[in-house]
Amino acid sequence: MHAGPKLILLRHGESVWNRRNLFTGWVDVPLSPAGIEEALNAGSRISFIPIDIIFVSSLVRSQLTAMIAMSVHRKERVPVFVDHERKEWATNYNPDALKMTIPTVVAWEINERMYGELQGLDKDEMRKKFGVAKVETWRRSFDIPPPNGESLEDTARRALSYFKDRIVPQLQEGKNVLVAAHGNSLRSIFMFIDHLSKEQVVKLEVPTGEPICYSYDKSVWKREDVDDVQYAYQKEF
Repeated sequence: MHAGPKLILLRHGESVWNRRNLFTGWVDVPLSPAGIEEALNAGSRISFIPIDIIFVSSLVRSQLTAMIAMSVHRKERVPVFVDHERKEWATNYNPDALKMTIPTVVAWEINERMYGELQGLDKDEMRKKFGVAKVETWRRSFDIPPPNGESLEDTARRALSYFKDRIVPQLQEGKNVLVAAHGNSLRSIFMFIDHLSKEQVVKLEVPTGEPICYSYDKSVWKREDVDDVQYAYQKEF
């Protein structure tokens, strides 16, 4: 198996505001207890797949999901954040220890869609106030943003640019990549990989804590069953 390097896309586990049905966006809330369990379960499903580099957003629910998932990884390499303000203070001087680390890059570009003046507000209350149709337009249309927020098109513009410029080159070098991000930034990536239309992408549901795997070979993407990929690597362990 192992035809081509692997891209694993993982939406963060349930957050405390997912559970409370609040618009979250860029408000930096952590995972709920259920979200922690989702991250652990996701980690167990990719625990034998070698990971060479990790990308996370600047939001803690993304970072927690990746770190919790990797805490049960069987390869025993340690995720290490590489973009400190004072990088020289975080220098690792042990070559053997360096080999056992996984570079982990924080990128605000793959943050969740910014929901503007809806952030922190209850979704059902907003439906009562503005009507179901208006709220669903803000949530599910491609190019109509909520008040002072981003549309999915805006999110796709920044997320896809980063994906093509920074993440795809890692795959081109033959590395296996884990991206832990958010529903809307991942929708943007799925739109690109799977050639989805604007109408299709707004209907796409990205489940929390569910690792989704693609192989990459010479600009050709192939979706693979993550459990099959895991089994193939496990046999070699």
